[in-house]
Amino acid sequence: MGNNNIAGRAQYVAVAALLTVALASCGVIAEQARPGGGATAAPTPTAALTPTATPSPSAAATPTPGAGPVCTAVRCTSVLVTGDMLVHAQLWQQAHEDAVAGGVKGLDFGPLLEGQRRYIEQSDLAICHQETPVAPPGGPFSAYPSFNVPPQIAAAAKAVGYRACTTASNHTIDQGTEGLTRTLDVLDAAGLEHTGSYRTLAESRGILILQTEAARIAVIAGTYGLNGQAPEQPWQVDMLDAPAMIAKAKEAREQGADIVLAAMHAGDEYSSAPNAQQLQVAHALADSGQFTMVYGHHTHSVLPVEKYKGTWIAYGLGNGVTELSPAYVVNNEGLLLRAQFSQDSAGRWTASDVAWAPSVIVSAPYRWCSVAADAPQGVCASPAADADTRLRTKQVVESMGAVQAGAHELLVTKDR
Repeated sequence: MGNNNIAGRAQYVAVAALLTVALASCGVIAEQARPGGGATAAPTPTAALTPTATPSPSAAATPTPGAGPVCTAVRCTSVLVTGDMLVHAQLWQQAHEDAVAGGVKGLDFGPLLEGQRRYIEQSDLAICHQETPVAPPGGPFSAYPSFNVPPQIAAAAKAVGYRACTTASNHTIDQGTEGLTRTLDVLDAAGLEHTGSYRTLAESRGILILQTEAARIAVIAGTYGLNGQAPEQPWQVDMLDAPAMIAKAKEAREQGADIVLAAMHAGDEYSSAPNAQQLQVAHALADSGQFTMVYGHHTHSVLPVEKYKGTWIAYGLGNGVTELSPAYVVNNEGLLLRAQFSQDSAGRWTASDVAWAPSVIVSAPYRWCSVAADAPQGVCASPAADADTRLRTKQVVESMGAVQAGAHELLVTKDR
């Protein structure tokens, strides 16, 4: 493991303190959603409803190379995405131990995520997936099958560099409307923008559009299901519905989005190949011509990357963070994916560079760790285990022609 970035750790402490104060002052802990799923008094995130009204970049504008690889176009921007942020009891116990060690009050998830910082810093925008609802800061907490996890994970995600999170998953309403609302309030307090679940009907009609120096990037999410549960209102969670997602993408384009991403929460758990639903929906989204890239999570395993009719699809990014599974080794692995988007002379944006880094969760202490060939954090589990993880991930990622289409491993130590 690398040493924690001192400035980043200070930022984490500041954000965590701000989150605690914001939750207390807003009464998030005691809030109850109105009957029928109405919103509480929590503020509505501006970006989700009113995208920044700046002109769309034109070919005549100042060149903007963006972060990441060398930009061969006039304008580039890079987006980093990761898989499920799935907090279990072992992780919040680790966060307690790290808080004690660091002199931080409460829970400190910063060290767990710290390895991702270097990748995020070399990207223009980083998006995580908050799979589960969060509890009040002091709990009670619960894990599978009905999650209610520590909210301090949001402050850690913000501090390490994430700017937004998707929230549509099969666990979104594990704690009902109250848990859904509390989760969005916590993300707001941490300074993380979000999409995929909503407090109000008006909020559900908004589209998350995120501005980088070069482009406006819309994110549209959907989940295959809710574990047999039903939300109080159908608009509370975005479902995996190709026509509805395409309609949102068209609206995003009308609002000035240059790049539109689809985040699919779907697939067969612990599989190494996409299922029929994933293929059908992803291909329908690509065929619409409205999406610049499609990516997914949920299976708790890495899935292939494919370039389908010119559109990149990463079917499954595995786990961003999770506890170690004694039964499924793939559960402990993940894929960090960074796409650089370039604007051509006609003003069209496409993914010009797609790169991925394999990762693994290690314990004692629990940490996210990259097992990419350049080993930016050193040895993760052991030299042999790291090599096995990297090979297993590489074989799956490349099983649908990713290499031939131009995707490659992300060596963060060799960027630029």
